[in-house]
Amino acid sequence: MGHTHLHDAGTPTRAALAARRKANRLLTAILVPLGLLAVAGMIALWPSGDPGEITIADPYATAEGVTIDTGSVQRVGVEDCPSSVTLTQAGVQAPQCQVAHVLPSSGGSAVPVEVPPEVAKTNAIEAGDTVRYLNLENVMVDSGAPPYIFMDFVRSVPIAALAVLYAAVVIAVARWRGARALIGLGGAYAVLAGFILPGLVEGKPPLLLGLVGSSVIMIGVLYFAHGFSARTSTALLGTLFGLGITAGLAAWATDAAHLIGVDNENAYALINASDELSISGIILCGLIISGLGVLNDVTITQSSAVWEMYELAPGASARRLFTGAMRVGRDHIASTVYTIAFAYAGAALPVLILVSLYDRTLMQTLTSGELAEEVVRTLVGSIGLVLAIPVTTAVAVLVVKAVGLSGDRAEHAGDSPDTGPGAAGNGREPARTAAGAGGSAALGRPSGGAAAGEPGTRRGARARRTAPGFPTEDQVPE
Repeated sequence: MGHTHLHDAGTPTRAALAARRKANRLLTAILVPLGLLAVAGMIALWPSGDPGEITIADPYATAEGVTIDTGSVQRVGVEDCPSSVTLTQAGVQAPQCQVAHVLPSSGGSAVPVEVPPEVAKTNAIEAGDTVRYLNLENVMVDSGAPPYIFMDFVRSVPIAALAVLYAAVVIAVARWRGARALIGLGGAYAVLAGFILPGLVEGKPPLLLGLVGSSVIMIGVLYFAHGFSARTSTALLGTLFGLGITAGLAAWATDAAHLIGVDNENAYALINASDELSISGIILCGLIISGLGVLNDVTITQSSAVWEMYELAPGASARRLFTGAMRVGRDHIASTVYTIAFAYAGAALPVLILVSLYDRTLMQTLTSGELAEEVVRTLVGSIGLVLAIPVTTAVAVLVVKAVGLSGDRAEHAGDSPDTGPGAAGNGREPARTAAGAGGSAALGRPSGGAAAGEPGTRRGARARRTAPGFPTEDQVPE
């Protein structure tokens, strides 16, 4: 390119646009077939919507004449149990229990709601709480049973408030990208609820369901939240690689570790519901899905790290870029490994406390039926994300170097503010400084000189290494 036109800030140059197209074409040949394969798999595995003969008893179903009412707690105290009213009428001292006097939302006077002992021990019910209770007054007349029994708390308001606060914080900090991420999250749950869960109920292959559904989720979420760009495509390719590794390990580990789910109450209910349901298959699918969030996090970070370092030092070798980005990756590996472990430990804390009280060795505890699933989930997810980091980094380096603008950019870095490699990556960010781009202005030489225009010469490489803004081995930007 013999000359450069000036552009408004934020407007990509022709060279930047060409570089962006070239980088995207480099990934299109790989990602488009994978995307079409995922869509074809989803079409082939799409559930019919008929669960067959599987029936699960609804815990919220009520008998004729019984209703589930809500109301506001006026006061709570320890009184004679309403269930012992016949003893009181017979002159016998009735046992004491916790009773909440609840004002029904439908109106009327407060009713005495008996609180079960396990709930009473927590002392969680207080005046002002909104609760849900069984109204048995039409079926328990003169039976000696309590006509009103505590069922659950109504948590709609605090959960809705947290959801609104979460959305507001995300949008306030991340702005439009945060809003797109939230919408993408909704789409991900739609795939989970409309495709993966019904498919498992109908007995579709769990490995394919998890792999296809997760791939579709990642393709949609990544592009919707981060936009169509070379760096996003690079992160997606690394994510799909990590997803494949995770799926393969999960399939082996589920069988080898005999994860059959009989130690889980909910899984046990599914086992009794139908002979067609494979609990091992459901666990396998869960192992694949559970690591999606962290996997996406590390791949998009690694891809962005490579592009950012290339912006600061476009003359750096591929090996230099890979080494610098892997320093960031190793830090990320160290943090995410224990992040996953602590996340699962927090979710399984009651089980951990329970098994810690057993008289068993540490190895027996970790390999027991109660914890084996969580241990395998942690190990499988961690292996997948760790291997995805070097692969994503390597692909990002290959793509960013294949853009081929180093010589042209160095030649014109002092003339145009928006020919930065960020444009080659995503078209949004200009180069940090002309010097950081290996520009001739920083080196005090003509743009066509050996230092800038001949990046392959020994003299040019030495000049770039000594130019302001070029990071040393110990100063690779993060």
